Amino acid sequence: MFFCKFKKMIAGILIGFGIGTLLVLFLPPVAWICIMGLGAFVGGIKYLLGK
Repeated sequence: MFFCKFKKMIAGILIGFGIGTLLVLFLPPVAWICIMGLGAFVGGIKYLLGK
């Protein structure tokens, strides 16, 4: 059970790392900051609704 969750976590980290690397390489810094801000906003809403 733990190994399955660990395997999914590693896959998610690798996918996120790959997408993050592509964003940094191909987007200008202002667009990258906007995307990070939008992600933080969505994450905050998700956190507030989860409680």
